[in-house]
Amino acid sequence: MPVPRLTAAAAALAAGALLLGTTACTGLDEASAAGPTRDDLITETAAQLAAGGALTYTATYHLAGGATATITQEPSRSSYVYPGGRLIVTPTATIRCQGVSCTRSAPDPTAAATLTGALVTPEAAESMLTTAALDPEVVSTQRDTTIAGRHATCLSLKEVSGTPASAFDLCVTNEGALASFAATIAGKKADITLTSLTDDTEAGAFLEPTKR
Repeated sequence: MPVPRLTAAAAALAAGALLLGTTACTGLDEASAAGPTRDDLITETAAQLAAGGALTYTATYHLAGGATATITQEPSRSSYVYPGGRLIVTPTATIRCQGVSCTRSAPDPTAAATLTGALVTPEAAESMLTTAALDPEVVSTQRDTTIAGRHATCLSLKEVSGTPASAFDLCVTNEGALASFAATIAGKKADITLTSLTDDTEAGAFLEPTKR
């Protein structure tokens, strides 16, 4: 019985299919080898900060101009102490202080995300990253470093829209604590660097200054 022969057209189609299959596999391999995309890096860093919200710690920061700030956190409450002010967020109240003068309002879980003055909170940084991840025009670079003895992953972002700063640089420790943040916000330089991180809290950290 004669063996069927491929016509020239059929042979060309078969070769083309084989080439397309090889190209598709190569494309997948190259995409896999390329590693995380820009969006992945930003989203992963935001998720790392979000995971830090479940930690218990006291973090001390050096601010621009030489001042210091402290963030004390437990999973259900947090306190932010910065030059001239304090913000305390608990399940039962939000307390804002200027010196020893404080006002108490209803619980507001988003209060810390709006604190972007001398002290930029982890929640504010996370919100900025989440916005940046949705912006296709953002330019970002990644690096690793060590801050206050902790390994940290850092991102530098430019051309960001919809955030308090169009360019900012931040680092996050492996544990999920904010290790540094630098930007110009409302014409003022925000520059914080972690100097110490402990896994405990002070007894009076969540009390109003006048009630200690």
